[in-house]
Amino acid sequence: MSKKKNSIWSFFASVKLALLVLFLLAISSVIGTVIPQNSPAETYVKMYGENMARLFQTLDIPDMYNSWWFVTLLILLALNLIVCTIERLPSVWRLVVLDNLQTDIGRLGKMRSRKEITTSKSPEEAASQVKAGLSEAGWKASEASRDDGTLLFAQKGPWTRLGVYVVHTSILVIFAGAMVGSYFGYKGSVMIPETRSTDEIYKFGSNEAIKLGFEVLCKKFTLSHYPNGAPKEFRSDLVILENGKEVLSKSIVVNDPLNYKGLTFYQSSYQSYQKFLTSIANNETRNQDRFLIEPGKQVKWDGEKVTFGIINRDMTDTPGKFRYKIWFANESGVAEPFWIVDGDTTIVKHGGKEYTFALKEFFATGLQVTKDPGVWGVYIGCGLMLLGLYVAFFLSHRRIWVYIKKADENTTVLVSGNSNKNKQAFEKSFDAVSQAISNKLG
Repeated sequence: MSKKKNSIWSFFASVKLALLVLFLLAISSVIGTVIPQNSPAETYVKMYGENMARLFQTLDIPDMYNSWWFVTLLILLALNLIVCTIERLPSVWRLVVLDNLQTDIGRLGKMRSRKEITTSKSPEEAASQVKAGLSEAGWKASEASRDDGTLLFAQKGPWTRLGVYVVHTSILVIFAGAMVGSYFGYKGSVMIPETRSTDEIYKFGSNEAIKLGFEVLCKKFTLSHYPNGAPKEFRSDLVILENGKEVLSKSIVVNDPLNYKGLTFYQSSYQSYQKFLTSIANNETRNQDRFLIEPGKQVKWDGEKVTFGIINRDMTDTPGKFRYKIWFANESGVAEPFWIVDGDTTIVKHGGKEYTFALKEFFATGLQVTKDPGVWGVYIGCGLMLLGLYVAFFLSHRRIWVYIKKADENTTVLVSGNSNKNKQAFEKSFDAVSQAISNKLG
């Protein structure tokens, strides 16, 4: 029974398992990038044929990142990291807390980085000067009597040996955050016409309606173009309403979302209705109203006895931007047309009265909505990973021993040191410390 347990433990502690799982995850990620995810079944039939599409469905390729086998790979990698950490961390921790003043004196003369200095000073005076030299070089030394001599020891960065385990922990934290987001979060979308609001979105995949618990109002949608007429930027002025009251407003564009109560609203698309939002105000009476109109259809503003409509369209000097000819009449009974550019406001003087008239194309904004309660776990994990990688690759555990002993009429000072990595950088540091000690000893 014990033997079987050891073999299972060895399997999960294997570096080969880690490499295999990482390779399979990399291949899976490439597949998930190349093959569209969460598309309708007919899309895969059209792109890859009926037989291949059926195989994709069997292997859960269309929803690969939530498939049982992909989750199993992540669990295998997590178990591998946990078992490797449990197996190797105790020995590393012993090096971190090791009492280096108990180091075998015989080892010091065999280290690669070493220098022997002879001085006429007494061992006590030499030890004091060595401590001063180490201190000036930025090393704080501890002291112990060893084998009829004095051993000094100083170190920097013993905790850097834990850098790789910080990376291990970061991966587990990222996995945990991703799993929390996958099982307790969701993604959806909604199309909101300008001046309208909604309190629900529709979940990706199932098209299930999800209540938000508040309303999202699109006050205005603005579409700008490049000089060649291609869409450049689409911007939505959103307002969050709680019990009919405005609690938050933000103008969002692609990659600059609105966040509220754990939900993130991204600008993703838009839709034109081939209709126009118009507002008209009598500058004398201050009466005003807003209308949603269609080209070629007459609109009446009964409150002011005004009749108007769009009767023509013409391209402006800016590609993709149009101006519209408005037929306009009031109680005077005489119609006078005028032109207005999409998105502009103009003053209309007619029949002895003055009006302010504005027109813009009517759009709906397409929003992608995500709820990811595990996102902070992912952010924290990424931060830990950067910290762990920096420690693991750029910092090292550096140790210096100085053994001082009386030899005939003189005192010998043996300076030794090592580093667990970055050997060349340590050699420069060791030479500087040795020189500082030599200068102190005269």
